[in-house]
Amino acid sequence: MAKTKTKSTDAHVLSFINDFADTEQKKEDSFELIRLMQEASGFEPKMWGPTIVGFGNYHYKYASGHEGDAPMLGFSPRKAAISLYVFTGLEEHLPLLEKLGKFKMGKACIYVKKLSDINQDELKKLMKASIEFLKEKYPG
Repeated sequence: MAKTKTKSTDAHVLSFINDFADTEQKKEDSFELIRLMQEASGFEPKMWGPTIVGFGNYHYKYASGHEGDAPMLGFSPRKAAISLYVFTGLEEHLPLLEKLGKFKMGKACIYVKKLSDINQDELKKLMKASIEFLKEKYPG
């Protein structure tokens, strides 16, 4: 069975952003995302693996037996785009993406070039829906 690669660490979040974000815009966007995600989740930022800033956590277990821990919300200021880990992938949550703005979808994340490309009010709704889903599906 595959081991989960992404685990919470004690690395310093602000140092990571200052060292990893390759433009001033990404740094500014990262600090704003910290504020938004902290407000939405009620959790302090924490590093997950070497490059993901996560908020809160939940324990999952799939029917296959694979299990692990993951952040409820997260992001990474990668070179090509900022990866946002804020979407459940559920069909009933797809309408939340309609007014989000300019982004691309990956399998498990949303990619944005800069935070100003997306509607932050819609992002807040998306984060809230994701947290509610995770708390319901993976209770305490």
